[in-house]
Amino acid sequence: MKDIALLFFFCFCLVLVSLLREANAVSQEKNDGVYIVYMGAADSNHQAELMSSLIRRKKDAVVHSYGSGFSGFAARLSEAEAKAIAQRPGVVSVFPDPILQLHTTRSWDFLQYQTDVVINAGSISGSDNSSAKGADTIIGILDTGIWPESESFNDNDMSEVPSRWKGTCMESHDSSSFKCNKKLVGARFYDGSGDRSIRPFSTARDQNGHGTHVASTAAGNPISGASYYGLASGTAKGGSPGSRIAMYRVCMSDGCRGSAIMKAFDDAIADGVDVLSLSLGSSSGLEPAFSSDPIAIGAFHAVEKGILVACSAGNDGPDTGSVVNVAPWILTVAATTIDRDFETDIVLGGNKSIKGGGISFSNLTNSPVYPLISGDLAKSGDDDLSEQNARSCNPDSLDGKKVKGKIVLCDNRDGEYSLSMKVEEVRSKGGIGFIVVDDNARTVAPKFKSFPAAVVTEKDSNEILSYINSTKNPVASVLPTVSITKYKPAPVVAYFSSRGPAYNTHNLLKPDITAPGVAILAAWPANDTREAVAGQEPPLFNIISGTSMSCPHVSGIAAIVKAQNPSWSPSAIKSAIMTTAIQTNNLKAPITTVSGSVATPYDIGAGEASPSAALNPGLVYETNTADYLEFLCSVGYNKSKIKLISTTVPDDFSCPTDSSSESVSQMNYPSIAVSNTKENEITKVTRTVTNVGQEDATYTASIKAPAGLEVQVIPIKLVFTNNSKKLSYEVSFKASSKPKEDLFGSITWTNGKYKVQSPFVVTTDLESV
Repeated sequence: MKDIALLFFFCFCLVLVSLLREANAVSQEKNDGVYIVYMGAADSNHQAELMSSLIRRKKDAVVHSYGSGFSGFAARLSEAEAKAIAQRPGVVSVFPDPILQLHTTRSWDFLQYQTDVVINAGSISGSDNSSAKGADTIIGILDTGIWPESESFNDNDMSEVPSRWKGTCMESHDSSSFKCNKKLVGARFYDGSGDRSIRPFSTARDQNGHGTHVASTAAGNPISGASYYGLASGTAKGGSPGSRIAMYRVCMSDGCRGSAIMKAFDDAIADGVDVLSLSLGSSSGLEPAFSSDPIAIGAFHAVEKGILVACSAGNDGPDTGSVVNVAPWILTVAATTIDRDFETDIVLGGNKSIKGGGISFSNLTNSPVYPLISGDLAKSGDDDLSEQNARSCNPDSLDGKKVKGKIVLCDNRDGEYSLSMKVEEVRSKGGIGFIVVDDNARTVAPKFKSFPAAVVTEKDSNEILSYINSTKNPVASVLPTVSITKYKPAPVVAYFSSRGPAYNTHNLLKPDITAPGVAILAAWPANDTREAVAGQEPPLFNIISGTSMSCPHVSGIAAIVKAQNPSWSPSAIKSAIMTTAIQTNNLKAPITTVSGSVATPYDIGAGEASPSAALNPGLVYETNTADYLEFLCSVGYNKSKIKLISTTVPDDFSCPTDSSSESVSQMNYPSIAVSNTKENEITKVTRTVTNVGQEDATYTASIKAPAGLEVQVIPIKLVFTNNSKKLSYEVSFKASSKPKEDLFGSITWTNGKYKVQSPFVVTTDLESV
């Protein structure tokens, strides 16, 4: 019976994913008929001809046109027109305009302290001084806009804008107040969504907060005394405060349209950005194919033009295979915690204290004098369902007479209603305090503003319940939140951070890297009354979580590396960040997940990004365009289609005869993923490294492999000289028996000064993943 139940559940999941994909396709069709016509590197004549024929029939047919980084346009088309255009010469793909979603200071201090390295008994550059070397690199951010008046974006003491910058500060309805400067060098907005029901913003000003937060995390100025109403007080700063910022507002109230994202990529390439940062994407289970993925398409052309593209991995964890933005030319970023906790203590009768979490500016007294009740004891109905709903404090489940004047303990493990709806149920019924049971929410510091509230783990809730059930008149109090620094262990993988393996191939290890993404303090629009605590002005800095927050940390690091090594390719910068990452926490133990299990590369990629070590990687893996083109072969593109996409296809290029997902393992990537390995069968991959450290250096390989997997590296030593800067090695994998789960390990090259580490994963049975 158990096997039948599992089979039924598996089939149900497949049907559900299928339905979600169909629903997504339907929703994309209902977008006023806007389609994206992607023409790759086609000459402008084909594009102009198609656009002219459309405009002759319908004056406002074209929504956006692309022509700087790649060719194509977005237009209002009928389904028949879209199908006809897809058959025209020079057209790579035609697809409905998708709507993507946002993947919604001490983080940098922790990252620097936690990942700092020592070489020859001296700390290498990479702290505040090296951050200043990010000067004149330009980080382009595709997001909700920016609040230009924030002190995080003032241009005091900044030099003139580099002459290579070709961008603009678009005229808008608020041009009199929205001003770019030597810090915020460009701002564009894209309102031509095609959906006439959406009111155009007509400005790059941030009306959400997300873009401002992301921009200041990546490159904000150091601002002393920053805090969220006194919490997390300190200096808020971006990863590369010397960098310039260019904002491309691609998101509106209904989400982030693919046509706007592609237009922003096209503009950013022409403007001259060095790094692009995108904290947005599709949801797990709704990932488009590469031929219809606006982010993958735009990022390909940006990388081809020498621009590194970092993207958030998504917030659909901890489900396996939930990672998005997985194209190999993208640097995909997962999220972890930092060594700061927001502690909200609960005091029970007898002065027993429980350490809760969340952010609450409680006005209750320190003494436990307030009546305490669990939700199930305050149910409004008499049946079992009423008790179950009341235990979770679901809407309309509580009896106001039983709740009024009391602190209510509620369960949030059902996932049926949001936390805010449960808080409102308690508040609306006269409750004066809220304690919620949620292991995951305990780690991300949800905000309750002035309402006395705290989050506790299931373990701690058992102690509270025991007290309630054993006491005639239970009482408690919820104290105001305090910030705790040097919290251990940290980092821990955020529960929401999307996990590998990649949904479309198990031969590419994703995510690539992880960085702080939990309860991050950064700049916020000064007019956002929604985030204001009662009786207070709106905050100038806010605390939010998501891989949206981890991505700009890595974008900042990339800008610093680019500033120090301006000739490095995007793949070299990516390699430097990945191979110098760390895998241990501040207890000197392996990084773990929220559940306490040791994190794998499916959770953290190569590890936690290190701002200092990435500046001196020793060796780098350079993934060239040919690698990416062969990847396109493996996912079904043919030579003629690929020649339409890229301007750099060699004349003699052809797809390998054995092109398949297995061939992706041979890509010269900083990590290794091998799939479908048979028992006692040897699988070999080759990698090439480039010496960017000492001219004459000998590196020796060390292997960390799990039981049951034999790993061999040939040669075991690499000797670099002035004439030998690139050397290759071969790795062979052999599973002695068929394991029940994926196998993880690493290969590390070291010369005593530099340590260059690559994670690997070996999958023996694709169906088991």
